[in-house]
Amino acid sequence: MTGYYFLRTLSWLLYAMPLRVLYFHSDLLFFVIYYLLRYRRDVVKENLANSFPEKTKKERDQIAIKYYHHLCDCFLETLYFDRISNKKVKERVTYLNPGMANYFMDQGKQVIILMGHYNNWECFNSWGLQSKYKAYPIYKKLRSKTFEKFYIHLRSKFGACPLERALTFRQLNEDSRKGVPGLSLFLIDQTPREHDIHHWMTFLNQETAVLIGPEKVATKLNAVVLFGITRKLKRGFYEVEFELISEHSKYSPKFEITEKSNQLMEKLINENPEFWLWSHRKWKHKRSVIEQKRNLLTPELVDSLA
Repeated sequence: MTGYYFLRTLSWLLYAMPLRVLYFHSDLLFFVIYYLLRYRRDVVKENLANSFPEKTKKERDQIAIKYYHHLCDCFLETLYFDRISNKKVKERVTYLNPGMANYFMDQGKQVIILMGHYNNWECFNSWGLQSKYKAYPIYKKLRSKTFEKFYIHLRSKFGACPLERALTFRQLNEDSRKGVPGLSLFLIDQTPREHDIHHWMTFLNQETAVLIGPEKVATKLNAVVLFGITRKLKRGFYEVEFELISEHSKYSPKFEITEKSNQLMEKLINENPEFWLWSHRKWKHKRSVIEQKRNLLTPELVDSLA
């Protein structure tokens, strides 16, 4: 609890600062994170080298430096958003076509937004100011109870109802059964757990295990699926745009929603690679290793483990 109140106090101090002062502190934090602590620099270096083999080392190093600057901006902006007013958040986060999602919910449909850890994904917490319908940011339980409590508070600030991943389908299915429309936000570029890996695709020049959970939820509910595009206009200012992936997901071919959303994510990353979460261990699973393990599981062994 002490850590939670420390973060809330820190967010209040940051909000009291003019933006130019906040970003001055972000630049100082960059120096500490990048040069002194060297936070996950080896992970970032490896990810960039494998994702952009056609780029020179100098080009990849420049992307890495821009990424760490952006990462520090996002961290302080997230704390800043904890205290931001409705008026100010509307000035800093612009929705280009909110009517697309609201149009489908007006028809009584469930809408699922697929996004990645690109730009400041926490800016989407302001969606509650754009719609009268319930919104569920889907989250994965964090090891740190302090950060989990803080992020639940942050993501519910503008009326959303953060929903833990394990409870997602039950809640959305109940809403659908009752005819209650709503919107759910899934981050699709997280690494699936080993036993949840059921599909691979080429993503950023690498064979990548991808999440299929959001697609499974969408197809069971016959939800409308949109992709959320975030763009950074300048420090502290973002815009969000929706792109339709499937209006009747129940009839989409298997894995089509997953592949389309990841391809859109890949396109964004290629346009401005510094805005993606490169310090994430996205490629810790290797297909050859996973398949070798599964080949060792005989039917008799599977039965004994059941």
